[in-house]
Amino acid sequence: MEAANLSAAAPSVALPSGAGTCSGSPSPSGVVELTPGGAMPPGREASLSVFTVLVVTLLVLLIAATFLWNLLVLVTILRVRAFHRVPHNLVASTAVSDALVAALVMPLSLVSELSAGRRWRLGRSLCHVWISFDVLCCTASIWNVAAIALDRYWTITRHLQYTLRTRRRASALMITLTWALSALIALAPLLFGWGEVYDAQLQRCQVSQEPSYAVFSTCGAFYLPLGVVLFVYWKIYKAAKFRFGHRRRPTVLPLPTARQVKEAPQEAEMVFTARCRPTVAFQASGDSWREQKEKRAAMMVGILIGVFVLCWIPFFLAELISPLCACSLPPIWKSIFLWLGYSNSFFNPLIYTAFNKNYNDAFRSFFTKQK
Repeated sequence: MEAANLSAAAPSVALPSGAGTCSGSPSPSGVVELTPGGAMPPGREASLSVFTVLVVTLLVLLIAATFLWNLLVLVTILRVRAFHRVPHNLVASTAVSDALVAALVMPLSLVSELSAGRRWRLGRSLCHVWISFDVLCCTASIWNVAAIALDRYWTITRHLQYTLRTRRRASALMITLTWALSALIALAPLLFGWGEVYDAQLQRCQVSQEPSYAVFSTCGAFYLPLGVVLFVYWKIYKAAKFRFGHRRRPTVLPLPTARQVKEAPQEAEMVFTARCRPTVAFQASGDSWREQKEKRAAMMVGILIGVFVLCWIPFFLAELISPLCACSLPPIWKSIFLWLGYSNSFFNPLIYTAFNKNYNDAFRSFFTKQK
């Protein structure tokens, strides 16, 4: 989860003297300026500057939006008493980890992106702090997604046994294990000397590239929770398909009267009769309140898992393969994969609040009162 250099996205317009490039002549400042043989088109330097400013602006907006949106979720959970119960403590834990990603990790990552040659100029101690929080918060965010998926799975498939008291205990255990495992993965290089994160000579700050640690950290931080969420969603899909696909079909009932409509408030059933020689009634059962809630939960988990996989899998594939094969991706692709993973902390609160009417009502009342 270390930063890469965005500046590598664009070719340099000037290179240090002595670098092997196309023909050029040294300038008084010791910089080789490109000549028409390998020259930049007029105005190219200005366009690259505009591109850089645009990218940096977008990243700053992403950082601010991620922090503010997760902070809004936390404030809402604290202010609304109805949220002081399961599963909102899992949502709160996810919002905490995502807010920390935006507050402590992404700004320093942006500073590293903007530094020439990916050099870390903030010292060894801050490097250790940054890398530790990077791994801790990102890993906690990923495992919190897995915990939310597990909670929704048990709610859908075991709603009779999975009582409120059981959910409290299960969610508290999952939150504890999430942060404990994340701390172990983040602090392992410092506690056990498992590789080095700071190179003073090269001024480089990055996650330990020790191959054994790369396997341990990527499996513990991503591949294991990925397996959990994919298994959970497969089970949710099977349970939903069985429950909603094998619902009662319309039945034919003999009725003595001519035309009746009967509504049952809880089962949402309607019975219709038609005057024919054989008098019949067609009975259809609509979705109950619980079924509608389970459908929304299943859809929310599916979108949450899909976005999680799309955001993080490119980065963790690169993180696992690079140390093992002693190869490296171009810096621009490292940057894209890194910030794509960070963006998952922005999408998480959008997804699990969009499918919950209580959050929408709480946000609306919150801003209404503020006015």
